Amino acid sequence: MSDLPRPLPQHAPMTQFPVSHGELMVGDIRLSTLTARVGQTPFYAYGRSQLRQRVMELRQALPKKIRLHYAMKANPMPALIGFMVGLVDGIDVASAGELKVALDAGVSPQEISFAGPAKRDAELHQAVAAGVLVNIESFREVDVLAQASQLLGLPARAAVRINPNFELKGSGMKMGGGPKPFGVDVEQVPALLANMGRSGLQFEGFHLYPGSQNLNAEAICDALQQSFDLAVRLAEHAPDKVRVLNLGGGLGVPYFPGDQRLELRPIADQLERLLQLAQTQLPQATLVLEIGRYLVAEAGIYVTRVVDRKFSREQLYLMVDGGLHHHLAATGNFGQVLRKNYPVAIGNKMDAPASQVTSVVGPSCTPLDVLADRMLLPEAQVGDLVVVFQSGAYGASASPHQFLSHPSCLEVLV
Repeated sequence: MSDLPRPLPQHAPMTQFPVSHGELMVGDIRLSTLTARVGQTPFYAYGRSQLRQRVMELRQALPKKIRLHYAMKANPMPALIGFMVGLVDGIDVASAGELKVALDAGVSPQEISFAGPAKRDAELHQAVAAGVLVNIESFREVDVLAQASQLLGLPARAAVRINPNFELKGSGMKMGGGPKPFGVDVEQVPALLANMGRSGLQFEGFHLYPGSQNLNAEAICDALQQSFDLAVRLAEHAPDKVRVLNLGGGLGVPYFPGDQRLELRPIADQLERLLQLAQTQLPQATLVLEIGRYLVAEAGIYVTRVVDRKFSREQLYLMVDGGLHHHLAATGNFGQVLRKNYPVAIGNKMDAPASQVTSVVGPSCTPLDVLADRMLLPEAQVGDLVVVFQSGAYGASASPHQFLSHPSCLEVLV
């Protein structure tokens, strides 16, 4: 008796947006109605209720003393930032442009931190003038911050971003361990701390971010423990008490077939243990998680319209008006080694059976512009709406909008 073929891995169920009368609903609005309201395709739509629900779920799962910061590089849309301000405890920015958005949204400078490996002198001066916490990533930044502090007559708030001697195993992007442009190598941190003390900077703590997009709770727990232990050791060299310890994040979301949702309970238990250790080892420190993708990715969709339909040597293609110029990540060109499909649906035919193996391709004159490669989808016609789920993070702002001079897309918060 021959073995039965193994079933192909499937995407995790996309249930965050309800369906009514066969259409995806965003903010209680049918997708076709929302499309008419927006006035064009393609567009991104982010759901307020989905954002609120994700933050609430995370807060309910994690210890109450853990502070949540939103890393706005995941999605810097101003309206979304204004909404997130009321949900999280702080905002982490990665440029002076993001700093402006955060300040315009009403974020208290006390609750803004600024990280990035190549901060310009002008950006560091802006950070001191605004009164935000700068995560120092080089010896040069110490000198520039000291100069800015003296020139402006304001204290330069500073933490040290550490490049640890370990990695977050299984991360989609490794941000620490080995040679990295991010942070200061752990071996050099004592010397940098001494330099900060001599320069009169207002030392506040440490920042570690070993990696991102991780679905392995055990690996995240291990990195949290190593990060905490490293901060405790380095605190002995600090010019002042550690008042903030940003342990990074790395919490991932399921994008591809076979991905399993991250289990939060082990992470919550680990953070509870670290809070207990901090009472004696870092008694003045507030523990922070810096979360971007995990808070916003599943709250967003990318919507594009079918403009043509054709067969090429028995392969069905849906030609749509959006693609890599708006959503580089979904086409596999934003860090994927081997291209995999994001979850895709025909948003106005959610109750139709998946009956045709279909490829969805964009308007760019390149074979890289593929939103879905040979996926089983419902039969779609010209005018139907293709939806790419998991699109709330690293979508519009991470894509080359000017490529081939196609029209830009809109973003709406619903």
